[in-house]
Amino acid sequence: MRVLLAAGVLGVVVAATAALAAAGPLDGAGSKVLNCAACHGAAGQSRSDAMPILAGAHPVYFKKAIQDYASGKRLSPEMEPYAKQVLVLGLDEIAAYFAAQRREPSRVKLDAAAVERGRTASTQCAPCHGPAGKGDADKGVPDIGGQPPGYLRNQLLLFKAERRSPGDEAVTKMKALLKAVPDDTLGDLAAYYSSLR
Repeated sequence: MRVLLAAGVLGVVVAATAALAAAGPLDGAGSKVLNCAACHGAAGQSRSDAMPILAGAHPVYFKKAIQDYASGKRLSPEMEPYAKQVLVLGLDEIAAYFAAQRREPSRVKLDAAAVERGRTASTQCAPCHGPAGKGDADKGVPDIGGQPPGYLRNQLLLFKAERRSPGDEAVTKMKALLKAVPDDTLGDLAAYYSSLR
């Protein structure tokens, strides 16, 4: 069993390395994001419903997220050690690498009815995230358009429970907005924003 597990891990690393090489890394930064690729995909193009797409991430938002993960302000036992590693390897270079990658929207199949319900429920989201979900990284508002719906729903639930960077101004605002929103509607909002290309 351990041999099969080791072979599987080795296969993921080899595939990620090959995919990164094909993606044409920037100035050697590609080799620094190998650990990121195991979960977030080659060149930050996650194919998992649970993992965010890093390709095209605004450097200001990306750097703040990594710093918050590394300090424990943004709670994630899984991400904290990787974020600390990114700080050591070169946060600016890695942020620039992902920002330069072309983002392709999530390929997760979406329920059309959920997307439409989410569109209707999104009126309170648009003032900050904009009509296409592009956000404003300088104000701490991420580009959420085209992100995987599972990831978006999970983040909305974390905001609602105030488990995303407690005390952060954006979290306080999100918690207030989401307080009375049913969890099913959060799933609809996630489907809608994931549908935006």
